[in-house]
Amino acid sequence: MYEIFQKYIDDKTTLTPSESDYIKSFAIIKKLRKKQYLLQEGDIWKYDAFITQGCLRTYSVDEKGSEHINSFSIENWWTGDRESLMFQQPSRFNIDAIEDSELVLFTHENFELLCREIPAFNTMVQTILQKSFIAAQNRIQASLSFTAEEKYLNFINKYPGFASRIPQTMIASYLGMTPETLSRIRKQTAKK
Repeated sequence: MYEIFQKYIDDKTTLTPSESDYIKSFAIIKKLRKKQYLLQEGDIWKYDAFITQGCLRTYSVDEKGSEHINSFSIENWWTGDRESLMFQQPSRFNIDAIEDSELVLFTHENFELLCREIPAFNTMVQTILQKSFIAAQNRIQASLSFTAEEKYLNFINKYPGFASRIPQTMIASYLGMTPETLSRIRKQTAKK
């Protein structure tokens, strides 16, 4: 499992063998069964987490019990609650596994140490954070200005493999629509 993370790093930057070994020495391997929590609302998130296998979702539950999915994360993506991590406050989110999943975790203290001590690793992390910020901006823009059909088409074009891995009810929640609306849109787009 760690080898997947190592390949990810090797594809993004160049490290010496001793730097790679140093990073590996701080890694924590975590396996989740389908529906198992990585983080529960009210807990404080303390890790930087990389997914080597599987699919997770980050979501909140409102006072009526409705789920609102903030994001999905798959292989070679990072997950967690950045706000809880940075401010050490209870999370507003749950993160659970949609599929059996495997992750490489680093305590945030160790992750920051690695960033300080290995400049190439830090540069890689900063690039990832910038891309994540841009992706969040694009998601907000789509959510505010796209029609329901445009949101769905944007989702399947941007994440083509997700539709076969993620239940339609979860996709509807992520897109901010009812499952019935999503079903209608899917039928309409299939006819075109």
